Amino acid sequence: MSNTEYDVIVVGSGMSGAYAAKEFCEKGYKTLVLERGEMVKHRQYKTEGKAPWQMPFRGDVPEEFKAEQHIQKEVYIYNDYTRHHLINDKDHPYEQKRPFIWYRSATVGGKSLIWGRQSYRWSKLDFESNKLDGNGIDWPVRYEDIEPWYDRVEPFVGISGSYEGLEVLPDGKFLPALPLNVVERDMKKKIEKTFPDRHFIPARVAHLTQPQKQHLELGRVQCQARSECPRGCSFGAYYSSNSAALPAAERTGNMTLVANAQVQEVLYDHASGRATGVAYVDMRSGERKQVSARTVFMCASTLASVQILLNSKSETFPEGIGNRFDVLGRYVMDHCGGGGASGMVPGYLEDYYKGRRPGGVYIPRFRNINSKHGKFERGYGFQCGASRAGWHWAKTGKGIGKAFKEKVSQPGNWYFTMWGFGESLPRYENRIYLHPSKKDKWGMPLLVTDVAYGENESAMVRDMSDTAVEMLEAAGLQNIRRFEGEAPPGGAIHEMGGACMGHSVETSYLNKWNQCHDVKNLFVTDGAAFSSVSCVNPSITFMAFTARAVDYADQQMQQGLI
Repeated sequence: MSNTEYDVIVVGSGMSGAYAAKEFCEKGYKTLVLERGEMVKHRQYKTEGKAPWQMPFRGDVPEEFKAEQHIQKEVYIYNDYTRHHLINDKDHPYEQKRPFIWYRSATVGGKSLIWGRQSYRWSKLDFESNKLDGNGIDWPVRYEDIEPWYDRVEPFVGISGSYEGLEVLPDGKFLPALPLNVVERDMKKKIEKTFPDRHFIPARVAHLTQPQKQHLELGRVQCQARSECPRGCSFGAYYSSNSAALPAAERTGNMTLVANAQVQEVLYDHASGRATGVAYVDMRSGERKQVSARTVFMCASTLASVQILLNSKSETFPEGIGNRFDVLGRYVMDHCGGGGASGMVPGYLEDYYKGRRPGGVYIPRFRNINSKHGKFERGYGFQCGASRAGWHWAKTGKGIGKAFKEKVSQPGNWYFTMWGFGESLPRYENRIYLHPSKKDKWGMPLLVTDVAYGENESAMVRDMSDTAVEMLEAAGLQNIRRFEGEAPPGGAIHEMGGACMGHSVETSYLNKWNQCHDVKNLFVTDGAAFSSVSCVNPSITFMAFTARAVDYADQQMQQGLI
C-alpha cells in the first residue's frame, strides 16, 4: 500500500475530469488524475489517417470481437477504426433490471475522444422546469449562476456557432459558424416562413473554424473536415481532453496522471467528517492502492461516479458516502429520441459542396415554450442535415462495365434527415444501485440499472416524428420516411442524474456548488450532478459546472475550510 499526498484527486479524465485537472493545476494545486482506461497520448491515435486497405478487416469488425463488446457494438461510431476506444463488455459487466445501454470509454480522455461535439448552452427554462412542472427536484442554481462559467469554458473549447438571440438557446462566445449548404439555406427560408416559431440554425460544434491564440499555443489548428473525428485528431481541431485540457494541465507541471486505475472507493474519516482520498486497483497488476488528498472531485462519468460513491461505505455511511437519505442513485435520466424523418430533396443536382462538414443544422426546442402542448411536458430539438447520396448503394446494387462505373462515380440525389433529442422527466424510481453479491474481475460490485421512460417520453417521440414529417412536407421534399424507434435509456449517450444537486440533504446529494451536503471536501461535477437533462447536449454544461465548482473549492481551500 502506498500513501501519497496530493492537494486534489480527480477521478476520470473525460469532459469534466480533464477540465477540473486543468483548472486546479493552473491554480497551482498538485493534482492526481486517476483514469480507468488505457493511456492514449495526443497524436498517438493508432487508426488515424489509415485507409480501409490498411486495416486488417477493411474497417469492418468480425463477430468474435463484437461478442466481446456486445453493448458497445451498438454505438453509432463503432467500427474497426474506433472499437479500441470502447470497453470490453465481458470484462466490465453490469446488470439490467430494465434495459439500459451503457456506452463506456476504454481510454484516457474518456468519451471526449468519441463525442458528437454538438455544444449548446442550457436556457433559463432548463433550470426552472423542475420547479415549474413539479417533476424532480428544484435546481439550486439558475442560468445566471452558470452563465459566467460558460463564458470561461467556451473560448477554451472553441465552439463554432451563429448568434441568433434566442432565449430558448442562449448565444455563447463563438468562433465563426460552419455555413449551411445550398439545400439547407433554401429549407431554412421555407420552414421559418411556414413555422415562425421554429428556427433553422447552423449546428454549434466544438470544431475550430478560426483558431485563437490559446488554441494555437496548445498546437490546435483549424478543422480539416476529414470526418475521422472518433479515431482521434492530431490537429486538435475538435475539442478533446487529450488535445486540450490534459496538455494544458500537464504543462503546469502540477498534474500526475495514472491510467489503468479503477477507483473503487472514496475513503472517509469519521473523526474529521472528511474524505481522505480514494482506493483504487491497478488493473494490470491487480494491486490495491490508496492515495490521499485534501479534496476529491468525482468525474468518472455519470453512472461510474455513482457506482464508486455507493461502494464507499463506512460505519457513518453504510449505504454509500454522504447517502443518509437514499438519494444516491436516484433520478437517473437520458435524453429520449428515435423520432424524426428523412426525405429526398428534388433538384439542386448541379450543386455540391467541397469537402466534408463536422456540423449540420439545429432546430431548437419549440414545444411548451409560450403555450402548453397538452400531450407531454418539456420539449425537444432536432439535429439535422442535407447531403447527397454517395456510392454506397453500389455495394449491393446491380451493374457491370463502363456505364456502371460512371454511374457509381456520380453523386446521387439530395436528402435531408431530422433526428429528435428530447428531455425526459426526472423520476425518483429511476435508479441505479449495487448488486448485493456480483463483482467484476477486479472486485468492484456490479451496477444494476433500473431505469425506464414513461408515457411522457413516448408521446414526445411520436410528436418528434409528426413535426419532422410536417416540416419536410412544407419544404417540398419527396419520398418522406417517418421513423419512430424508441431505444432504451442510455441510447442517446447523454445519461445524467444519480447524485443530483438540490436544496437539502434529505432530497439531494449535492448542494449548489456540486459539493456533497454531508462531506464538504467531496465534489461531483460530471453528469451525475444534474437534476434534469434539458433537451440539448450536455458536455459544455458539465464543463461549466466543473469550472464553477473548482473556483469554489479553491476559495474554500484557501480559507482552510476544506
